[in-house]
Amino acid sequence: MPKPNSDAPDQVRAHDDVLGYLLKHAHRALEQQTEAALVGLDLTVRDLGVLRVIAGGEAESQQEAAVVLGIDPTSMVALLDALERRGIVARRPSERDRRRNIVELTSHGRDLFRQAEDRYAKAEKTFTSSLGDAGAAGLRRSLRSVLHNAKDGIT
Repeated sequence: MPKPNSDAPDQVRAHDDVLGYLLKHAHRALEQQTEAALVGLDLTVRDLGVLRVIAGGEAESQQEAAVVLGIDPTSMVALLDALERRGIVARRPSERDRRRNIVELTSHGRDLFRQAEDRYAKAEKTFTSSLGDAGAAGLRRSLRSVLHNAKDGIT
């Protein structure tokens, strides 16, 4: 059966021609592959995201990490509480502002992060393998551009 012509005024676009559908389902598929890759490390994809922004220096405080990752601050506190109980991160008051908590990876946290990041990279490479290296790099560039323009209010 032929696909409907999305340019025709009375035609409904096929679901797999809608960018939102494609992004959502691609994200879900990548997340499932990543969760499977992280089995045995007792980390979730969300945990890894938090560790990544801390390890990469993108966020020093729990508030900054919440903003970078687009996570509700209350959820970030719960995530960090769990990671801290497991000895993966440590929090200490900021020397400049005692109301802020500085978050750092512990030695155990750095080791765990390296293992998880390696597994994530392999899962991502598998996920994008049909695109080839150049295609995967192009996809990242395109998505960065779209996100940059969205943040700048360009439509």
